[in-house]
Amino acid sequence: MSGRSALRRIGFLLRPSWLILAAVVAGFAYMCFTVLAPWQLGKNSATEHRNQRIADSVRAAPVDVTALLDGTDTDSEWQRVTASGGYVPDSTLLVRLRHLDGAPAFAVLAAFRLDDGRTVLVDRGMVAAVDGSRPPAIADPPAGTQRLEARVRNSEGIPADRPPMTEDGLRQVYSIDTAQAAQVLDLPITAIPTDGRGGYLQLSEDQPGVFTPVPLPQLDAGPYLSYGLQWLAFGIMAPLGLGYFVYAELRARRRENAAADSRDTAPVTPTEKDADPATPPPARKAQTTEARLADRYGGTRR
Repeated sequence: MSGRSALRRIGFLLRPSWLILAAVVAGFAYMCFTVLAPWQLGKNSATEHRNQRIADSVRAAPVDVTALLDGTDTDSEWQRVTASGGYVPDSTLLVRLRHLDGAPAFAVLAAFRLDDGRTVLVDRGMVAAVDGSRPPAIADPPAGTQRLEARVRNSEGIPADRPPMTEDGLRQVYSIDTAQAAQVLDLPITAIPTDGRGGYLQLSEDQPGVFTPVPLPQLDAGPYLSYGLQWLAFGIMAPLGLGYFVYAELRARRRENAAADSRDTAPVTPTEKDADPATPPPARKAQTTEARLADRYGGTRR
């Protein structure tokens, strides 16, 4: 097959419909390999790291929170700590849009001043909302010196479109963030070194001032690994599917060309109907009268 003939056979691939299909397949495969699969695999890695941190914290003994404040470890989330000091009076701060047993709730925050004078933010746990939207009466934390056991958690960040508010005489925010809490409470709250955003303390069960503690997340890997592998498979299957369609189209065109060629080269058998009208019919041999009578009445020709 010559180069020109081969180009003519695959020339249909330059049609707009095939070019658009190829561009869509290439773009989809690119997104699978560079965005979608890494996104899910990254979430799987983050989940595995979190689960490992929680499992390690369960086995490890708690450390004094001042060791984290004075140290350089920035990967301290979920670590169990102890804190000695006292709650700062009139430092209650509610976090809206939380859930407790599937119902609307509020998280209750408070400032806790350590024995060395530094102040940290403490999540006292969850309280159920009244009438589905209003906070209940919040009991003050116990006064005097307390010793708390808690876990370090990362700040959640500050929603840009939801500023702090005061409702029913209670200060309220939409996320747990040490910098925002320091601004709202007008207190020098020290963030625990975590991942750059700063951390706070989440009380464990049976601790002074705790409400309903936030449960630990389930230690399962989730579906992220399978999702990532599926996107990789889709990225491989899409070009293969396009290649199959091209092959099927070429095969169909070869069959059509072969059928057309066979019709063009088939031998033609002329009939009287298809004969050239310019060609006279073959002449009949003349018969004598005796021969005609013999044919009609069964006589013998001479």
